[in-house]
Amino acid sequence: MKLGMFTFFSRAALVLALMFNAHLAVAQSEPAPGGQQGKDNQQQGFTQDEVLNKANAFFGETTEGLAKAIEKVFEDQGSPNAIIAGEEVSAAIAVGVRYGQGELQMVTGETHPVFWQGPSVGFDLGANASKVFTLVYNLNDTEVLFQRFPGVEGSVYVVAGVGVNYQRSGDVTLAPIRTGVGLRGGANVGYIHYTKKKSWLPF
Repeated sequence: MKLGMFTFFSRAALVLALMFNAHLAVAQSEPAPGGQQGKDNQQQGFTQDEVLNKANAFFGETTEGLAKAIEKVFEDQGSPNAIIAGEEVSAAIAVGVRYGQGELQMVTGETHPVFWQGPSVGFDLGANASKVFTLVYNLNDTEVLFQRFPGVEGSVYVVAGVGVNYQRSGDVTLAPIRTGVGLRGGANVGYIHYTKKKSWLPF
């Protein structure tokens, strides 16, 4: 009887040891929370160097103003998780209109065509065509982009021929960067309506 009990407990101990070793092996093969795989699964933003390189390639030149404008946006907002690179035309005699089109680039590599248009009212006179490089924040669903984004009062930042202003709706913030003649957009208030298809109605 004693031998039988000894054999039973010995076998039970062996089974428990095997189960423990199997569990340990599985635990070691799975990354711990917050490990590299966890980081890979999280939506990361573009780094400041990535944004600067993309902006330089887009505008075709590197300027001190562009670098400082991007640095300013990163200080204010952090890393964007999307970028819109495109062109626009605008004109105004006090009351103005703006039309643009470009490509939305998500940090995941996903891309979508995007169009925008909107009215503006302010101390404006003239017309221009310009390139626009927009940093996009908190855009977890591309569908959220397609709406109206009012300008944020007092958010205009201009340095060495480069201008930035913020547009915000809910949690999503846009930071359009314009150079040269494109700075006309910084002297007015209004909103921009982003759409999936081109529209000639600014409203």
